[in-house]
Amino acid sequence: MIKANQTYLNAIQVIIDMLVIALSLLFAYWLRFVSPFFDDGDRIMNWINYFRLLLFTIPLFLTSYYIAGLYKPFRKIRFIREIFLIGIANSIGILMVVTVLYFIKDVNYSRLMLGFFYITVNLSVILERFVVRRTLRSLRKKGFNLKHIIVIGAGEVGRNFVKQIKDEPELGYNVVGFIDDYFPKSEKDKVPILGTTQNLAEILNNNHIDEVVIALPNTSYKRINKVIDTCEMAGVKTQVIPDYITLVQGKNAYIDELDGIPLINTRYIPLDNPFKAGFKRIFDIVGAICGIILFSPAMIYAAIGVKRSSKGPIIYKQERLGKDRKPFIIYKFRSMTIDQPDGGEKGWTVKNDSRRTKFGEIIRKYSIDELPQFFNVIKGDMSLVGPRPELPFWVDKYKQSVPHYMIKHHVRPGITGLSQVRGLRGDTSIDDRIDVDLEYIENWTPWLDLKIILKTPRAMLKGS
Repeated sequence: MIKANQTYLNAIQVIIDMLVIALSLLFAYWLRFVSPFFDDGDRIMNWINYFRLLLFTIPLFLTSYYIAGLYKPFRKIRFIREIFLIGIANSIGILMVVTVLYFIKDVNYSRLMLGFFYITVNLSVILERFVVRRTLRSLRKKGFNLKHIIVIGAGEVGRNFVKQIKDEPELGYNVVGFIDDYFPKSEKDKVPILGTTQNLAEILNNNHIDEVVIALPNTSYKRINKVIDTCEMAGVKTQVIPDYITLVQGKNAYIDELDGIPLINTRYIPLDNPFKAGFKRIFDIVGAICGIILFSPAMIYAAIGVKRSSKGPIIYKQERLGKDRKPFIIYKFRSMTIDQPDGGEKGWTVKNDSRRTKFGEIIRKYSIDELPQFFNVIKGDMSLVGPRPELPFWVDKYKQSVPHYMIKHHVRPGITGLSQVRGLRGDTSIDDRIDVDLEYIENWTPWLDLKIILKTPRAMLKGS
């Protein structure tokens, strides 16, 4: 099945919105000052002024769309509600534009033209969203951008949920099967029963599952807790069909919706929001390019030093696990001799590690060996800021013994992170690191990323 990244779909949506807003304003200008419908002799308005108007109209309208929640996935919002939100967002947008014009004391804009723009942008955005929605739903019916889910509980609640999904394939959900402790391993309503909650971990390991929807009776709190823990250990997101709000109190739960069906997300992760994830991705790309330019002298120095210090390649490559548990190749300047791989499958380096070269000691102490990871950021494997990625060996080991360990894989790993600037790197407590990583994941803001980046040079110079 073809699968698309929601962040990129959202970026495309933003671009389309920008074009629609711009064309709506240009059409309003044409209608008022060029068309034969308002030939009142007032034809001397300079179109350059209206082009300048676009420079702040588009950002203001996009901001109001974001505030109104118009960049949530289409599958989670009904079109009639989206029309209402479009009206609210455009009303906020036009008010902000008028406010800006008032404060800059620019009276060279036609109020009639602004009225035409308000009507046109409402109609145009509604039509645009309808076309995009229909296009996406048509593509989802053909297997594009599907989310693969498992439903825990083949009772009435679970079957009704699956029935609604199967009746509306355009929502883009593929039900892999049920998990149930009381029905035999066969099928229910033509959906396979894959097993019981006892072998949920094995089922998740053997299938690519994006989400698990829990539809158990409200007397099954212990079972639900166990299911949530198992899913988090596997790095799979969980949602609960209410009424289980008392179960998830204190876990940053929030109410979501699937075409009118309320769901409780058991953990709030800000970067699940496509708009925020898209902003972070743009920030990463710009920051990585700037980092490559800024640190190019240090990278050249490191490359020469590695080459002269010992035989072997300049760049060391190693497999790590990243976002959504997907493996990728991480880049570093080699700091060890080639007959002693940099940790092999499972070895961390420790203080006074005999495998390091003398030059490797220097570049590792000040984290210069990590600089090639700017190219990992540009590729999309990593972020500038995030939890550090681990070797597959350690992921398999710690997901069994460290609570909530796999939640770090809900976001891209980072070159630096909150754990690193607090000195938690290398041979330090994995439990402490995961606690700090979860603190970062659940409290992410652009300002937190900026704060961590500003603290990173100091941590590098201290060698901590």
